[in-house]
Amino acid sequence: MIHTPVCELLEIEHPIAIGGMGSIFSPDLVASVSNAGGLGALGCHNLNTTQIHDAVTTIRALTKNVFALNFLIFDIEEECFETALEEKPAIMAFAWPYAHQNIKSFIDRAHNAGCKVTFMVNGLPEAVKAADSGADVIIAQGTEGGGHVGWISTMCLVPMVVDAVAPIPVLAAGGFADGRGLAAALSLGADGVLMGTRFLASKESPLHKNFKQAILDTDGHNTMLTEIPDLAAGKVWPGAMSRAYRNQFIERWAGREWEIRQKRDEIFETVKEARISGNIDEAPLSMGQDSGLIKDIPTASEIVKRVAKEAEQIMRSVLPKILK
Repeated sequence: MIHTPVCELLEIEHPIAIGGMGSIFSPDLVASVSNAGGLGALGCHNLNTTQIHDAVTTIRALTKNVFALNFLIFDIEEECFETALEEKPAIMAFAWPYAHQNIKSFIDRAHNAGCKVTFMVNGLPEAVKAADSGADVIIAQGTEGGGHVGWISTMCLVPMVVDAVAPIPVLAAGGFADGRGLAAALSLGADGVLMGTRFLASKESPLHKNFKQAILDTDGHNTMLTEIPDLAAGKVWPGAMSRAYRNQFIERWAGREWEIRQKRDEIFETVKEARISGNIDEAPLSMGQDSGLIKDIPTASEIVKRVAKEAEQIMRSVLPKILK
């Protein structure tokens, strides 16, 4: 079994985590990851206080293992954050602050509530700031990932962050979907991986079946970094681009972002209808380049166990053969 320092720190069996994707809401998905020995996480930034409380209650009824509650600091609502702190999750996960925000205050409040803290970063300066502010785990996310990402690749970012924040454990994110990725992340000095797109294509994922199939059908080449999904939603993230499936919706509005701002309400309604009906051509779909590695829709628990087993086999059987 692969057991790294982050496993001890977060009290998980496998160094595998799911991203706190606020675009999907599934306590079942969170619990399935945690029940398999990984770190489940619930994105809270689209939830109100009642929804947060009810979701935590549901997750705790489904698993006795640890899980995280995830917040976007740039969009955090005090009442919702306070509700989350009162729930006392084992881990509080943070990401995407504005540069002027005092991230230490959020980390300190989480620690005072008895939570460990993970902090996702997309560049080296942000990693150092999060480490200096007291984060227990740094998540270094490369541009290959789906949804909101920065500009530097995982291959370059992870070892830079590992060197800069040592001995704080680092999870690698962006482009991971199988055991080969976990083994590679460990070789870069990370203590594990965080995955998003791989879990979108799981049985517990609430995505419409057509969107899951789109992930399976892609070869990983048809994604792009764009602001279009954020403009259509009316919420622009600080310093982030969104990696999305390059479908008709994205193609239609590329180069016409100014017009989205003018017609945002009309476009948003069209997007909502497309999401409900499963129209993969007319709704933004966050998808990482690792979608080209995803070929099935297992349970989230099966994903965690499979990735852990594949990585262990590589490290025990494959890598030793090339050493002399």
